[in-house]
Amino acid sequence: MKLSQLVGQRLKEAPRDAQTASHIFLIRGGYVRLVSAGLYTLLPLGRRITRKIEQILREEMDRVDGQEIRMPVVLPAELWEESGRYAKVGSELLRFKDRNGKDMLLGMTHEEAVVQVARTELVSYKQLPSMLYQIQTKYRDEARPRAGLIRVREFTMKDAYSFHGSQDCLEKYYERCHEAYVRIFKRIGLKQCLSILSDSGMMGGAVSHEFMAIADCGEDTIFASPDGSYRANREVAVAKLAFAKDAPLPLSKVHTPGCKTIADVAAFLKLSPAQTCKAVFYKDQDNKLVFVCIRGDLEVNEAKLRKAIQCPEIDFANDELIRAAGTVPGFASLLGIDAKKIRVVVDPSVSESSNLVVGANEEDHHMLNFNFARDAAGREHIMITDIATVREGDPCPLTGQPLQALKGIEVGNIFQLGTKYSAPMACNYLDQDGKSKPMIMGCYGIGVGRAMAAVIEQCHDDYGPVWPMAIAPFQVHLIGLNINQPEVRQACDNLYQSLLDAGIDALYDDRGEKAGFAFADADLIGVPLRLVVSPKTLAQSQVEFKQRNWGKRSELIALDGVLPFVQQQIQELMALCRPDTPTA
Repeated sequence: MKLSQLVGQRLKEAPRDAQTASHIFLIRGGYVRLVSAGLYTLLPLGRRITRKIEQILREEMDRVDGQEIRMPVVLPAELWEESGRYAKVGSELLRFKDRNGKDMLLGMTHEEAVVQVARTELVSYKQLPSMLYQIQTKYRDEARPRAGLIRVREFTMKDAYSFHGSQDCLEKYYERCHEAYVRIFKRIGLKQCLSILSDSGMMGGAVSHEFMAIADCGEDTIFASPDGSYRANREVAVAKLAFAKDAPLPLSKVHTPGCKTIADVAAFLKLSPAQTCKAVFYKDQDNKLVFVCIRGDLEVNEAKLRKAIQCPEIDFANDELIRAAGTVPGFASLLGIDAKKIRVVVDPSVSESSNLVVGANEEDHHMLNFNFARDAAGREHIMITDIATVREGDPCPLTGQPLQALKGIEVGNIFQLGTKYSAPMACNYLDQDGKSKPMIMGCYGIGVGRAMAAVIEQCHDDYGPVWPMAIAPFQVHLIGLNINQPEVRQACDNLYQSLLDAGIDALYDDRGEKAGFAFADADLIGVPLRLVVSPKTLAQSQVEFKQRNWGKRSELIALDGVLPFVQQQIQELMALCRPDTPTA
């Protein structure tokens, strides 16, 4: 490709809202262009990269016996009604009616659609296990698209679905897919991508893992032990906290005027927040109260809470709802509360601690020395479960070592779905005894554009992306300086043709721009290898060579030895992306 013909201008300035490296360089380098909030056009440079990523995805899915299909983006709502998800998913699901008034939607994920395929095409145990995958457009009506391709409304995803006759079969295949994902992210050039335990969210299922590209701009927080034996998303991470267990002291009321917050109460009583109990009130989707108790120094992890009470959406309750339950906002506690009438969730930090300060359910008063086992009425109706948000430095549940907090970009996820979709949608097979049973499912997703952006976040300098050879838009960037001179033009044209004839994917800057301008464009494009032909180098029958990651350093090579030299460089850089190559 000649740069003079390449569609996509390099820009000196990034949009004002671009804060992340990937967003800045994708715009400035001419990879993508904004259409509307969360909607982007992939320009030729961007599409060349995503095609290479997609090819790697296909190779690895085929390697685990996947079969590629193509499902529609527009789906009938009745499929989602079958699974029970249609009414549970919020406004991120774009719903509309077709010309006949039929309820339709834009697919944000394709579990229901693939089940429709499987229940007609997979009928016998002899066909299992089976895996179907696609690389297809998705649409999620994100409330706050951000960071370029990291959070968008429309995107391309590789989504795969496996079908099994037993849980054991699923678990074995799940491990194969986990290994495939490790290979994929190594092959596309991510330097650090961790597999972590995660929350299944709206997807459902008992087991799930996310693959996180470590990056400072990441939206997700990962907690990890120093030795790497434990890694989990903030939404599911747990810590091995110790709770004080002293002899119970008598309850006593204390006047705490105006002390409605934990900080106020602790300061007034000259105690640590860890010696108090925090009451937090939520409402579920049916506007019913959920009363949550947690130690005062901890915060409620709402993802854990939603999962515990099996409620997809929660919100903070208003004072009216809190008072209707017989409690006083700012001074609430379990004392005197009938747990039969309202849903109560208690964190172990409260149930296993002694002599805590709690609200007295009376304005401007608290109670000293609350002990859950003694003072909480109707304990048999109270759910006790971990709902605490882990903090950096909390002890690891496996090793006891202080947990470290990392930021990451979710680039892939895998789920053990079980029968969440197959059972309600009658996706059954006949077993060896001729009995009809629901298929057991797994699900495996990777966002293509987000993966490209994540690579930039890990592989860039101040001037632009530093593309790994495996997914770079081109392998070699050839620049001609003073190209209007006939001998330079001829040498560049000959070298360009030689590269193409050798099967090398080359970008040829034939524009005749000044060196500074041409080099700045080359940095923004980020091709791994650069060749520069100028009157000075040509006079010595040499070409200037540099790798994109060398900074200002370069070297001279003989013009007649360029081809084998470049081929060797390509092989070496490709080897860095092989799954069996150790990461530095």
